[in-house]
Amino acid sequence: QVQLVESGGGLVQPGGSLRLSCAYSGGTFSTYAMGWFRRGPGSRRELLATVTRSGSTGYQDFVKGRFTISRDNDKDTVYLQMSNLQPEDTGVYYCNKPNAAPGDFWGQGTQVTVSS
Repeated sequence: QVQLVESGGGLVQPGGSLRLSCAYSGGTFSTYAMGWFRRGPGSRRELLATVTRSGSTGYQDFVKGRFTISRDNDKDTVYLQMSNLQPEDTGVYYCNKPNAAPGDFWGQGTQVTVSS
């Protein structure tokens, strides 16, 4: 059974940085593209960034230049380095395959709060 365990969230001041991690188990991680998603307060979960099996990345315009997605196939882990965080980045962050549907398995997510 697939398991996704996100970690690394917390409270940070505007302009600060965080590094999120997502440990994947129960499948062949290295064969999947992966993504980071965010669900902001009162909003739907949205895809922020993706990384292919080979490490090619893609970003939504509103995080481009501030967020960096990466993966370690030896550790079955995907990361999201976030810098220059702003209050609108507040939300619960999740990892999953980029085409994951709401009814698919999701981890518990990790809360990121950006506030002074």
